[in-house]
Amino acid sequence: MAENETPAAAAAAPSQPQMRILGQFIRDMSFENIIAQKGAPSDAQPDVQVQVNLDAKKREPANQYESAIKLTVTSKDKGSDTTIFVLEIDYVGIFHVEGVPEDQMHPFLLIECPRMIFPFLRRIVSDITRDGGFPPLNLENIDFIALYRGEIARRQAETPAPENA
Repeated sequence: MAENETPAAAAAAPSQPQMRILGQFIRDMSFENIIAQKGAPSDAQPDVQVQVNLDAKKREPANQYESAIKLTVTSKDKGSDTTIFVLEIDYVGIFHVEGVPEDQMHPFLLIECPRMIFPFLRRIVSDITRDGGFPPLNLENIDFIALYRGEIARRQAETPAPENA
C-alpha cells in the first residue's frame, strides 16, 4: 500500500496476475522409428510436420490449473512420402494462478501457460529424436496467440448462426 493510499483504495485496486509452475511432466509419449523397423534406405530427405493441440482444465485445489501441449511430429521422406518417424507427446504443466479475471482465464491457460513450459518440451523433443538415431529436432517457437485465435475462429465457424425470427 502506498504512503498516501487508504486501505479501502488498496483493496479496490485490481491484483496483479500471479503464476507459479508447480510441476510439469510427460503424461503420454510414443516414438516410432519406422525407418529402422522397415529397413528403409538411410539417404531419406526428411520433411517434418508438427501438429499442436492445447488443452487446459481446473484442478481440485483452489487456484490450480493444468495446461497441456500435445504434439504430433511426423517426418516423411520428401521423395517417396515414406514415414521416417512419428513422435507423439502430451506434455503437462501444473500451475498456481491468481489475480486473473475469470473472463481472461481461458486465454491465459492456453497462451501464457504453454509459453512457460514450451522450452522444456522443446528440449525433450530434441533429446528423443537424437536418442532415436536422428539429428536432434529443434522445434521453432510456437505462436500460441495465433494458435488460440485460430481455434476460436474455427469454433465460431462451426457454430451455426441463429435464425432470424
